[in-house]
Amino acid sequence: MRPLELRSADVRPPSTSRRALLAGSVGNLVEWYEFGVYGSLATVIAANFFRYEGSSGAEALVAAYASFALAFFFRPVGAVVFGRLGDRLGRRPTLIVVVGLMTLATAMIGLLPTRAAIGAAAPWLLTVLRALQGLSAGGEFGGAVSLMTEYAPVGRRGLYGAWQSFTVALGLLTGAGTAAALASALPAEALNSWGWRIPFLLALPLGAVALWLRTALDEPPPSAGAAARADIVPAGPRELARAVVLGIGRIMGWSAAGYTFLVVLPSYLQAALGASLREALFATALANAGFATSILPAGALSDRIGRRPVMLSGALGVVVLALPLLHLLQSPSSSPWSRGGAVLLAGALVGLMAGPGPAMLAEMFPRRVRCTGLGLAYALANAVFSGCAGLVITALIARTGDTAVPAYYAAGTCALSCCALLSLRGRGHREPLG
Repeated sequence: MRPLELRSADVRPPSTSRRALLAGSVGNLVEWYEFGVYGSLATVIAANFFRYEGSSGAEALVAAYASFALAFFFRPVGAVVFGRLGDRLGRRPTLIVVVGLMTLATAMIGLLPTRAAIGAAAPWLLTVLRALQGLSAGGEFGGAVSLMTEYAPVGRRGLYGAWQSFTVALGLLTGAGTAAALASALPAEALNSWGWRIPFLLALPLGAVALWLRTALDEPPPSAGAAARADIVPAGPRELARAVVLGIGRIMGWSAAGYTFLVVLPSYLQAALGASLREALFATALANAGFATSILPAGALSDRIGRRPVMLSGALGVVVLALPLLHLLQSPSSSPWSRGGAVLLAGALVGLMAGPGPAMLAEMFPRRVRCTGLGLAYALANAVFSGCAGLVITALIARTGDTAVPAYYAAGTCALSCCALLSLRGRGHREPLG
């Protein structure tokens, strides 16, 4: 007899599932494109908005990352507000609102006057727009992952959920690639004065496409015959809170290592290792390429063998290899090929966690609280372990002088994630969504 999931109605046409997949993922691309741009151009943004007379470049960079981190702490608020709307009113209207808010806030950053033009108001205006981005990003993940996993065909929930992470990778890669292309095409003076605005303004056409796709979307139907899984599904506020905390533990390594290797890397290579902006951006593009390459295979593999072994492989890989890979980047005798391979591998290890991660979170919560529960777990993990990554790493390096801090941070959080991932049930990936 086939598993219960295979006996559900699941009569959704493949074209409907593909449209839902595309509509759910394109908003993530817009969101993470901006984060990739901000991380890649952090030193330029710091100079334009946070550098004042008498301050150092390091102080300005720390302030820029503080603004970066603040946006992440608005994500849990967005996850609760938009998650509740998504659970009560539906996935579609919520996803339309959040992508519109993200698009407008990102484009407005490209129009902001700098500190040289309006003084101390400039960094505050930038921080307000970052907060709006944080609100929309908090609602984006829960709604998009709920949509994609609820529309997923039989036995492909891991692969469909992996598209959320894949479009994150595409967004980061597109953002880093756009920044790298501008750094190569424009003189440094032009990039610092006006060229940095171009990537933020490009969010407008990307967001318009996302809005068009989402307005034509239908609500996902409930899975026929889906049984409640009382052993892991929250039944009340206390159980929901416990599930959120467990979810945070399972993805904290993904959050921390992802931002360390994929977003913080450009400024780290420049500030700590003396790399040029172009070299740093190229390394970041390679890391994001490794990340993108491993995500979909990891999600598909988790549909066959389970979420736990795939995610554990990635987390353990970071624990074992983070320090050796960083030493390889630091060594003057390392060849460009070996350094490129190091950042590719680092990104790929994060992809092993990010591929099955969305489906794993969706499987922890029933439909009535799925947007809120998985969105809150993801938002809190990102607020604490991702949003603070650049601030913590930069500040600790400045205080201790130890350039191995990024490796310790990534490996330590992944070690804790391994403990939480051991609690994953072996066959949860084959059971229906509640």
